[in-house]
This record gives sequence, structure tokens and C-alpha cells, in this order.
Amino acid sequence: METPISYVPILIQLAVALGFVVTTIFATHILGPKRKSKKKLDPFECGIESSGNARVPYSVRYFLTAILFVLFDVEVIFMYPWAVNFKALGLTGLLEMFLFIGLLLLGFFYVIKKGALKWEDNN
Repeated sequence: METPISYVPILIQLAVALGFVVTTIFATHILGPKRKSKKKLDPFECGIESSGNARVPYSVRYFLTAILFVLFDVEVIFMYPWAVNFKALGLTGLLEMFLFIGLLLLGFFYVIKKGALKWEDNN
């Protein structure tokens, strides 16, 4: 049975992490240089002078590909605990993973059928 005292190490780690972040931000703000000039405040991109509007519209396919990558990547992360506990889960765990992978493949085939991963239009 878990008691509130068993959460103390987690709270200590959280406090140390937050303390480190706050201390680092405060120290860099206090100790960092504060010289401002027109040249320093100009936008700088890889040594190339800025030109044009930064609000150029991108194709929705870039965002769709990124979202699909994150979706399927996160789904694969769920397979790691299953692989670690493979023997302990037994036949039930194996069948559940087959169901999980089947649903994942079903979603993947749906994405392919809808043409979400096609980059060129064949019109």
C-alpha cells in the first residue's frame, strides 16, 4: 500500500529540477551581457540577410506528415513495456499486442488509402 511518505523522493527531485531551472535562468539574466545595439538587434539567419515575409504559407501536407509521424511514433512507444514484460504477460499479453498492432496497421492502411502520404498530385 502506498503512503504519502513514498512520494517524498519524487517531490525532492521535482524541487531540485525546478530550483536548477530557476537558478540558471536568474543567473544568466543577472550575469549575462546587456549590450544592445542596432546591429545586435537585427535578425540573423545563418549569415544570410533576411528578405521577404516570414509568413509564407506551407502546404498542409508537411503538418499532416508531422502529425502522423508523432502519432505512429507514440504508438510504438507503447510496445516497449510489452517487450520488457513479454514472459510475464503470457498468451493474453501476446493476443492483446496482436490486436494493438492490428489496429495500428488498420489506421496506417487507412492513411495510405486516403493518400495522406502522397506528395505529388497525379491530376
